[in-house]
Amino acid sequence: MATAAQWVEGARPRTLPAAVAPVAVGTGAAVHVDGAVWWRAGVCLVVALALQVGVNYANDYSDGVRGTDADRVGPLRLVGSGAAAPAAVKRAALASFAVAAVAGLALVVASGAWALLLVGAACIAAAWYYTGGSRPYGYSGLGEVSVFVFFGLVATVGTNYVQTLDLHAAEVLGGVGCGALACAVLVANNLRDIPTDAVAGKRTLAVLLGDTRTRVLYAALVAVAALVVLAAGVLSPWSLLGLVPFALAVRPVRAVLAGASGRDLVPVLGGTGRLLLAYGLLLGLGLALG
Repeated sequence: MATAAQWVEGARPRTLPAAVAPVAVGTGAAVHVDGAVWWRAGVCLVVALALQVGVNYANDYSDGVRGTDADRVGPLRLVGSGAAAPAAVKRAALASFAVAAVAGLALVVASGAWALLLVGAACIAAAWYYTGGSRPYGYSGLGEVSVFVFFGLVATVGTNYVQTLDLHAAEVLGGVGCGALACAVLVANNLRDIPTDAVAGKRTLAVLLGDTRTRVLYAALVAVAALVVLAAGVLSPWSLLGLVPFALAVRPVRAVLAGASGRDLVPVLGGTGRLLLAYGLLLGLGLALG
């Protein structure tokens, strides 16, 4: 039976910046147009965090029962390590999705944006079928596409929309930047796991691209996020605050391009997560000040 500490580790808290950053940017964009509704922003954060934890537990469950995590470098996997029963991890994933669904429904009722029910259903389906179901798309090189769409554009634009009921260039740009860095986190993770994923038949984008091109992709995603800040600077010069966190990018990018592998890529994951969090907070602040 897993301990409380193991359940927390299994939720992969280092991935939570991918939930916080887009909400911060979307809310900053709402402040930018004097449309922020703070309690809705808080509920958006609950939705994003619950979805992130849910997809982490769902990934743990699905990979664990397939045997993908039997020989893995990196953070604890509850099912793969035998620390928790598969059914218990599945229940934790479903409970997390239920929290996200209830919080999301509250936002839909409050905003009157009923079309967002379909968006919410798509988010939960994408979270489950990333590694779940008979044909998980994460095993076919589409994981990064899903992360970019749902933890980039959907999370950022959605956060803004439930507050302002309108679309603006600021949150779309911010969604591209957050999505790029969230993808960079996943790319670093999958780069580390190329040897074990290839053996297990998990054809991630990193497996399909190979080691060298995956490293180039990681650096390119970080560069895209920086270019987004420059573009956002046209809307508000304060948005250039979003460039400050790229001091945190130097060490991870250097490690990836220098050929770090295996456990040496674990710090890259943490560093990229910190970059994403600081990026979201400071870009959101810059948009708000503008």
